[in-house]
Amino acid sequence: MKISPIAFDSLGTRSMATFVKTKDVKIFIDPGVALGPLRYGLAPHPIEIERTQEHWKAIVKHAMQADVLIVTHYHYDHHNPNENLEIYKGKIVFLKHPKENINYSQKRRAAYFLEQLSNLPEKIEYSDGKEFVFENTKIKFSQAVFHGTNSKLGYVTEVLIDDGYKLVHTSDVEGPSTAEQAEFILQNEPNLVILDGPLSYMLGYRYSHKSLELAIENMLKIVSMDSLKTLVVDHHFLRDLQWKERIASVFEEAENCGVKLITAAELANKPIEMLEAHRKELYEGIYP
Repeated sequence: MKISPIAFDSLGTRSMATFVKTKDVKIFIDPGVALGPLRYGLAPHPIEIERTQEHWKAIVKHAMQADVLIVTHYHYDHHNPNENLEIYKGKIVFLKHPKENINYSQKRRAAYFLEQLSNLPEKIEYSDGKEFVFENTKIKFSQAVFHGTNSKLGYVTEVLIDDGYKLVHTSDVEGPSTAEQAEFILQNEPNLVILDGPLSYMLGYRYSHKSLELAIENMLKIVSMDSLKTLVVDHHFLRDLQWKERIASVFEEAENCGVKLITAAELANKPIEMLEAHRKELYEGIYP
C-alpha cells in the first residue's frame, strides 16, 4: 500500500485529502480543500490562497487517476460540489448516507452534491457501516459517528483500507473523544492511523477540556495497540500552535511503544507549514 497525503492542515490548508494505491485499486479519500474564513480576526493570507489553489490542482490530478472516490461527509474541506466534477466521471463513489444520521446543513449539501453529480459516476454507494472488496483489498466503513462530541455538526464515516497492511482514516471525529469513534480504530487493529485530532484550537468554547482529556485517553489506547506502527495527527489539531504540548503524554507513550507519531506533512516527507495557525505572522511578514 502506498499512502500519499495530498492536502492537509500541516501542509497549509484545511483538508484530509488522501490518495491510497494498492495492487488492486486506487482510492481517493475526501477530495476537497478549504481555508478558515477568519482566524485571529483575519481573512486568509494570499499565501494561503495560493496554497489552496496548488492543493486543489493536486487533488484533481490524483482524483482523476483514482478508481474509487470516497466522501466521508459534506463539509467543503472534504468535498467540492462545484468545480472539476469530471473527477467523478466513470468512478465508483462511496458517499456518507445523504439522508440518514445527518444534520440539516449537511443534508442540504448532500442533496445538492448528488444533483451536481447527476450520471457522472459509474456507481454511487451509500457507505455507512458497509464493506467493499476489490480483489485483495477491502474498504470498510464505520457506522456514522459524531462529527465531534455530539450531533450538532452532523456525522461522518471512518474508513479502513486493508490489503494486508491496514490504514484507518478517521475523517472529522475531532478526537476521538467518544467510545464509538475510538472503537472503529481499536477493533480493526490498523498499522497506520490518520487521525484528525482534537479541536483544541477552540478549547474552552467550542471544545471542552473534558473532551480533550477523553481524546488523549483514546489516543493513548491507540498508540498502545500491538499492530500500530505509525500515528498521523493532523487537520483540526494542526491549527493549534501548542499541539505537541497538548499531547506530550501521547508522544511519550508512542516512543515507549515504538510507534512513530508524525503529521501528514512528515508522512509526505515535506516540511510542516501550519499556515492558518501562523496567519498573524503571515500578515506581519515574519512567517515562514
